[in-house]
Amino acid sequence: MNMKLVKGVSGRILALVLLFPFTVYAEDVMKISLEQALEMAGKNSYALKAAKARVDQAEARHVQTRKAFLPKVTLSETFITTDDPASVFTYKLRQGIINPATDFSAGALNDPDGISNFHLGVEVMQPIFNRDAVIGRSAASMSKKAQERMLRRAEETIALEVKKAYYGLVLARENLNAVNGSIRAMQLHDREAAKAYRKGLITKSDKLSTAVRLAELAEQKMMIEDEIASAKDGLRFLLRLDSDVDIVPVNGLETGGVVIPEAEPDMPEERADLKALEAFVDVAGYQYDMAKAKRLPRLNAFLQKDWNDEDFPGLGETNWTLGLNMEWTIFDGYSNIGRAQEAKAGEMETRYNYEEARDRGLYEIRKAYRMLRTAESRIKVAERSLKEARVSLDFIGGRYRSGLAMTFELLGREQAYTYAQMRLNKARYDLIMAKNELDYYTGR
Repeated sequence: MNMKLVKGVSGRILALVLLFPFTVYAEDVMKISLEQALEMAGKNSYALKAAKARVDQAEARHVQTRKAFLPKVTLSETFITTDDPASVFTYKLRQGIINPATDFSAGALNDPDGISNFHLGVEVMQPIFNRDAVIGRSAASMSKKAQERMLRRAEETIALEVKKAYYGLVLARENLNAVNGSIRAMQLHDREAAKAYRKGLITKSDKLSTAVRLAELAEQKMMIEDEIASAKDGLRFLLRLDSDVDIVPVNGLETGGVVIPEAEPDMPEERADLKALEAFVDVAGYQYDMAKAKRLPRLNAFLQKDWNDEDFPGLGETNWTLGLNMEWTIFDGYSNIGRAQEAKAGEMETRYNYEEARDRGLYEIRKAYRMLRTAESRIKVAERSLKEARVSLDFIGGRYRSGLAMTFELLGREQAYTYAQMRLNKARYDLIMAKNELDYYTGR
């Protein structure tokens, strides 16, 4: 195949790639603000739904602990048929059908006829003293509070993830705009270079250098488009959107509303996850107290009401029993001692986790604050660099079109200008995210 034809076709393909950005054809295009994204994630996030389910579980466990104070009522129905002498005599007594004339003879006692009995019983068990159950109720109540605080922290975590994905998409789109602008400018310079080469005003090396730069920009553009696709996938995952929904962010990298604290914030005591860990420490302490309380006796009152009859449901003769039951486990083969040791070790573990979370939180606050201050300074430097790069590019561009500047000078200025745009975009993104992370780590 003719090499000129190959080069011509390749050149046209490259031109199409540069002129027309890759387009994702989706059934739906969703223009969404950050506030809308946060609201959508709050409603649709599986992680938040799971955290809410854990709160519901904790509430259910707390409801179960009411058994420490409330009675247990059991209704039972039992049918039996037997010719056992002792059982027959007993059930006749319960049914109130003993006949002194016939039931006390030797034959009736030793070889009685079979009997059927329906027994209807109601039993009420009322706890009077059950120390470990009372402590367990306190533990369940504290566990519920811990899960509620973990839910609040999960909401803050999801919000931070949404902000990272959202502003990551915004940053990639801003960088794509910068690269597209550079491509349009370089295409113009490439055409001028081709004209100058045909007139013999520049060398072939100078002519090819613009094509090389266009190829670099095409590669950079493809990488940025891949970043955009990844950011959209991440945002769709967080918002629980279908894969055919194309997301277009409404917000930009505005930094005017970012307020930077004058001093490094202190470690907050009311941060949701820290308060949850404090509650878990209390829960572990209650569990240790429960293990110790199991050594104490348990006292319960009971009332038994019985009906016996030969016909269903057994509402014939009735009797009742009222009493107290004291149960005290003196020795259980070191089982309870082992549970107490395990609970104590669990309490220490939760304390260590709390202290580690506090130390890590302080480290993260300091890191985010430094990043915030640094990003603020970087923005000022990047804005100045962008302005100077623009002036330099315009100046060299004019000289290049007049034939007074070399191609490599133009390419250097163009590259510096594009790089300055992307540096400014990144600095603004870092400022926004550093402020959001600082708010997250301080629990605001």
